Amino acid sequence: MTTAKTSITRKSALPVDGIEPYEAKKNEEYMNDDQLAHFRGILLAWKKSLLEEADRTVDHMQEEASSFSDPADRATQEEEFTLELRARDRERKLVRKIDKTIARVDADDYGFCDACGIEIGLQRLEVRPTAEMCIDCKTTQEIKEKQIA
Repeated sequence: MTTAKTSITRKSALPVDGIEPYEAKKNEEYMNDDQLAHFRGILLAWKKSLLEEADRTVDHMQEEASSFSDPADRATQEEEFTLELRARDRERKLVRKIDKTIARVDADDYGFCDACGIEIGLQRLEVRPTAEMCIDCKTTQEIKEKQIA
């Protein structure tokens, strides 16, 4: 009887491609220099990707801007441009948040919850590198926001 060995590939949940998730070493100090460098790299790559997408949008809009004689065609193009610009605006706000997070990394103030001060956790930061709260505090905040709204 033979047993087949299967390998499990871990799909990266990082916001950018090409960066492997950080593998913590046994008894490693939380937010050491290696971890800070890893997350700084993720943030810089993410920012670069967003800025490149913004440049592509500008180029696309300049190339595609046409003066359609048919009002329906013109309205369709304007709606497409509006949706693209709305997405870029969200990304612009995200770039500001990334810059703020990079400043926290540089100031050694990264990876700890703003509300309670505990570790946010490597896995949460891998998925959301700009996280400012641990999952418990964020969940509590969202519940409070729903009750108020």
